[in-house]
Amino acid sequence: MRLDGKVAIVTGGGSGIGAATARLFAAEGARVVVTGRRPAPLREVAGEIHGVAAPADASDPAHADVVVGAAIEAFGRVDVVVANAATGEGHDTLDLTDDDWQRVVDVNLSSPLRVARAALPSMLEHGTGSIVLVSSVMGLFASARSVAYATTKAALLGLARSLAVDFGPRGVRANVICPGWVVTPMGDEGMDEIVRARGVSREEAYRLATEHAPLRRPATPEEIARCCLFLASDDASIVTGTVLVADGGQSAVDLGGILFDEPS
Repeated sequence: MRLDGKVAIVTGGGSGIGAATARLFAAEGARVVVTGRRPAPLREVAGEIHGVAAPADASDPAHADVVVGAAIEAFGRVDVVVANAATGEGHDTLDLTDDDWQRVVDVNLSSPLRVARAALPSMLEHGTGSIVLVSSVMGLFASARSVAYATTKAALLGLARSLAVDFGPRGVRANVICPGWVVTPMGDEGMDEIVRARGVSREEAYRLATEHAPLRRPATPEEIARCCLFLASDDASIVTGTVLVADGGQSAVDLGGILFDEPS
């Protein structure tokens, strides 16, 4: 088992990518602490995996100490952090309020920083650790009306590189994963905009959203969880400060060149 004996924290662990990651990590031998805003789904996931639920709001500066404290109290250490909690918004720069901006920054950027900072002393004490920041292809390029989301997801790349440089000499690795569309509650919310605009089903909306990606489909949470497992485990022991793009090839496509493609 690739995480045998490791203690992992997964933020946003009540559903979607976070829940799938918590389940997979537990199956691979980790003892897992899941955290998020909604106690009921957290406790359900924790119960399934014999882990610990630590309900807390990622936008709260005290969140990091709560979840890391729960891990230390239950298991005595922290070896892995998967910072997956995220929130979105639908604004351009002119429409974005300061409150909108701050909420997205707090959840998507400040929370990963704080959780990593709180977990680092334990990692450094044991001379090993892995931090996985869940960004997005929106960290590599932008979509309309997502200024705060795109900005914070891009900033995670810089955070991971800084963590890698600062703490790699002491045994801690830090990497980023950039998923494309994933069938999750957050993905469903995005698809529902297409549903309302075009009068199609949610399944058809996902198809439309990924029709130009080479694999022609969204990811499942379990597929992204397996990417997180790779980065968290010793399989990636030489990998740090890098970005794993898991988008079905979406970011490889020359959109202008699509006009010249032969029908498939």
